[in-house]
Amino acid sequence: MINYSFLKNLTTVMIIATLSFLSFSCKSSVSRNVEQAKADDKPKPQANPVYSDLIIKEQSDYLMIPVILPEQNEEQGIDLSFSSRSYEKNNQFSNIIFYHKQDGETHLLLNKKAIITSFDLLEVKVVNKPNTRFWLYRIIDQDTNTDEKFNSEDATIGYLSDLSGKQLQQITPNNTRIISWVVVPSQNAIFLKIIKDSDNDKKFTKQDKTNFVRVNLDKIGMGTEIISDQIEQELKSYIFK
Repeated sequence: MINYSFLKNLTTVMIIATLSFLSFSCKSSVSRNVEQAKADDKPKPQANPVYSDLIIKEQSDYLMIPVILPEQNEEQGIDLSFSSRSYEKNNQFSNIIFYHKQDGETHLLLNKKAIITSFDLLEVKVVNKPNTRFWLYRIIDQDTNTDEKFNSEDATIGYLSDLSGKQLQQITPNNTRIISWVVVPSQNAIFLKIIKDSDNDKKFTKQDKTNFVRVNLDKIGMGTEIISDQIEQELKSYIFK
């Protein structure tokens, strides 16, 4: 004979056990989720800037401390045994700190995100006149190929500043790249060869136009292109006819 009372009791026990197991599982899951959420809420350690060696120029009252590009730190690592020359040759920079030798005042060159691909000290020597000195920078600060990051595929713009890193002025047009430059002391000017994305394909190729830009060092500002469209068209008529 079937003991219905026993089966009823057994069923009740099984139901209670199942509910207890589900309750415990839910509590464990919730507990794990809460612990994970707490772990995720903890602030992640902020990376520290990595500095190159001091740049010391006797002609200047300022020391310079280049700040190495964070992406470069992650991709290549930084060997702190490098000499300053190796640092300058192999690294790109996100900013430069200027430190006044006498009073200890410090300030940054840039107030924006950018890549400094190079910087050079220009010295213009003219007879019977004080020497004129500037810093020339090649800087990537525009996402010209629209890939949502700054890299070597973007435009490289020319900037000049005084020796203190102040009075920073853009000297080459947007959407261009510096190829080379030369200082002409007799003109108190700097001439820069540039390439322009003339076909607007967001790339710099052999199909793009080149030109030369003249920057007057007496009054620094955006350079003036030397080769006009008219001269270029006239030249093409002779070469390709």
